[in-house]
Amino acid sequence: MTTAEVLEDLGVDPKSGLAPEEAERRLERDGPNKMTARGGKSTLRRLLDQFVQPLIVILIVAAFVSFALGDVVDAIVIGAVVLVNALIGFFQEHRAEQAIAALDAMVVTEASVIRGGQTRRVRSEALVVGDVVVLQAGDAVPADVRLLRSRDLQTDEAALTGESVPVMKSTDAVDAEAGVGDRSNMAFAGTAVTFGAGTGVVVATGDRAETGRIASMIATATEIATPLTRRIASLSKVLVWIILGVAGGLFAVESVRGAALSDTFNAAVALAVGAIPEGLPAAVTVLLAVGVSHMARRRALIRRLPAVETLGSTTVICSDKTGTLTENQMTVTRLWTPSGDYVLEGVGYAPEGAIRRVGEGDGRANGEGEPPGERVEDVEREPVLALALRCGALCNDTRVLREGDEVKVEGDPTEAALLVAAEKAGLSELVDAHPRLDEIPFASQHMYMASLHGDGDETPLLFVKGSSEALLKRCVRAESDAAFDRDAIEAKVEALGAEGLRVLCLAYRRLAQPEGALSRDAVKDLVFLGLVGMIDPPRAAARSAVAACQGAGIQVKMITGDHAVTASAIAAQIGLEGARAEDGSLRAITGVELAELARGTEGGEAPTDAPTSEEALERVAEVAEDVAVFARVAPEQKLLLVRALQKRGHVVAMTGDGVNDAPALEQADIGVAMGKGGTDVARGASAMILTDDDFATIAAAVEEGRGVYDNLVKFITWTLPTNGGEGLVLLAAVLTGAALPILPVQILWVNMATAVLLGIALVFEPKEPGLMDRPPRDVNEPILSLGLGLRTLLVSVLIAGSAFGLFEYVLHEEPEALEKARTVAVNTIVVIEVAYLFACRSLRLPLWKLGLFTNPYVWLGALVMLVAQLLFTYVPVMNRLFHSAPLEWFWWLYLTAAGAAVFVVVELKKLVGRRA
Repeated sequence: MTTAEVLEDLGVDPKSGLAPEEAERRLERDGPNKMTARGGKSTLRRLLDQFVQPLIVILIVAAFVSFALGDVVDAIVIGAVVLVNALIGFFQEHRAEQAIAALDAMVVTEASVIRGGQTRRVRSEALVVGDVVVLQAGDAVPADVRLLRSRDLQTDEAALTGESVPVMKSTDAVDAEAGVGDRSNMAFAGTAVTFGAGTGVVVATGDRAETGRIASMIATATEIATPLTRRIASLSKVLVWIILGVAGGLFAVESVRGAALSDTFNAAVALAVGAIPEGLPAAVTVLLAVGVSHMARRRALIRRLPAVETLGSTTVICSDKTGTLTENQMTVTRLWTPSGDYVLEGVGYAPEGAIRRVGEGDGRANGEGEPPGERVEDVEREPVLALALRCGALCNDTRVLREGDEVKVEGDPTEAALLVAAEKAGLSELVDAHPRLDEIPFASQHMYMASLHGDGDETPLLFVKGSSEALLKRCVRAESDAAFDRDAIEAKVEALGAEGLRVLCLAYRRLAQPEGALSRDAVKDLVFLGLVGMIDPPRAAARSAVAACQGAGIQVKMITGDHAVTASAIAAQIGLEGARAEDGSLRAITGVELAELARGTEGGEAPTDAPTSEEALERVAEVAEDVAVFARVAPEQKLLLVRALQKRGHVVAMTGDGVNDAPALEQADIGVAMGKGGTDVARGASAMILTDDDFATIAAAVEEGRGVYDNLVKFITWTLPTNGGEGLVLLAAVLTGAALPILPVQILWVNMATAVLLGIALVFEPKEPGLMDRPPRDVNEPILSLGLGLRTLLVSVLIAGSAFGLFEYVLHEEPEALEKARTVAVNTIVVIEVAYLFACRSLRLPLWKLGLFTNPYVWLGALVMLVAQLLFTYVPVMNRLFHSAPLEWFWWLYLTAAGAAVFVVVELKKLVGRRA
């Protein structure tokens, strides 16, 4: 719509604005200009959720049955175990929903608005549709505004669209289907005005603004079950059915035999309690918490515990470009002049970096290896180069402020890059030598800026910088008496642009200072100085980090709001692997093409409104599988891409730092936000935050995640035979008509004590070599493979045979010593678990290859557990509580022999398996 149509539609006069009474009426109708708060689960709901997990429900039923049968102590112990597990889960699940609040906080507290013919400051919450807002450099835009007047207005939309440089605004109508990044006549809520001034009329507030729509997408994003929670849930369901089936069968057998009802229930409860790995939830929580600690040391903060393991399962990383893979600091990398071609080293706003003169075809913008060419030691010996650098630094309104390691740019990033380029050449004291006499500010319709500077006793210099289209037609010759070949220069502009560089043209002329103000009529008869090529460069470690991820079988994809050429260039520099275009470059899919693809049509009717039907997801997923670069992508489409990849069975990690990344961060299996340069919105929507904003940290986090999962599998492989052995012992007793070898309360002691004192030691097991050489795990792969399942069954049988055999042997020797026999059975299970713990330090390698003392916590846990068993056996209070009895010393020799035998069997099985 034209500005006149907009004003007529909203019923407002741009000069007088809304009447205060009308503004009040609209505020009452539409509500305040803020995001609607959206709450998560209540505290009570989170707590109650802990008690409805299948395994916990069985324990609760067991506690009630025990209480009904008069076994009060057993019921209390079982209830205490349930409560402890619930509290651990409750406190660890607590999740702060900060994303909506952060979006709300982005809106400024006050704004300049014209009401009743007067300009006044009002609270941003009081803005309404139709308000005429005054914008100037430094302001944050308070609502979505359609611009009515623009005087060289530029806004920083990096957080919203991913655009790495400020966007020039105009008042002209744009295509109705233009994406957010191409709506040049709009200023969006939460973005910042970096240059110029303007006025506009508010067209959307609160939830209806772009940031509000993103907030609603965050709130409605699907909560994804992580691979860990899916596998634990699957394992729990299997265990539930096995436990219920066996307990039910046991109850039926005992009932047919005519056993007393209380004895039958007691046996069934014992079996149920024995088969449930009560220590598993607590152990998993501790395991993940230790993983969090390890990752924090490697500069990755985890907000949600399961994210630790999810990283180890990741098959695709979808990364934002600006600020994630790149520095978000424009850097001059090329300077082409009539007298030579130059490469500038260094990254970002650091003033360090050499300037090298290169030959034809030698210049490189990607900085791979040692740059070719001769280093320029003294820039003054290259007069055209020196003059070009002076032009860029003096025709400049930006300041680069440095305090220690912190760098702050006041102004435009492209101008900051020009200042830093001059610093690299040692030209930092230019203002004193060449004071500014006058200037012509940048204007979008002219596409250049000019400034007049003194030059000692010489005639002043008029420096001009701008687009090549604007300046080349005003140039009459080239500096250094070189031939002015406009066609050749334009070809160079195109070549630099194809490398993904942003290209500026530099020119000058000698001009006596006019009596009046400097006018644009003076910008003629210019002398061409050169072309500057700049880019937001890749982070130093991005290439090696991408290579590490791809080497680990993880696809890396760039999803950005920036232009396709720039995105492809950066992708090539960091070594992304993906489909290629006909010219051999990395193929980039744009947002418009993505919308067409989603619809199954050509000509994409609405690029930012792609459907999410199953058919659309399938079409997008097919392309997303092969293509590594997606450019000019809207927030909804980032969400679409993540969902499409998930539909293909991928575990998706999404990295980003901007508001535009937040919905996809929330939807992804794991969202990874930037801690230093990221927005509060992105951090609030993420599961992990990189405190150094370095993509390379992700590779380290993936390795940690894989190590955590390895240790989790070791723990489960170690703990399940305890439950299996206890269940088989009880089953054997029932089938043979013998007394129960272990009671429910003794089972709980074994399960909880061994899990806490022994199993936790496996959490600290160091990572095994070759972790990052393995492909990602299949998301459908069970926690226990067939081989580990068979090992679990083998050890369960060995535990059951040893415990039941020694139990019967004690009763054979002392028929009345039932409590002593049960104490022997309990200690048999514990000693075998201690021995088996050492065998589980690696599921593939023999213990001697790991080193006996590489994990001291295993030895500490074993020692503490054995001390606990001595207390269980010999302390009277423990005897009364757990129905145990003291043992003679020689029984410990039998127990040790049983543990050693199981250890040897498992180690031999490892050797046989490796040779096979």
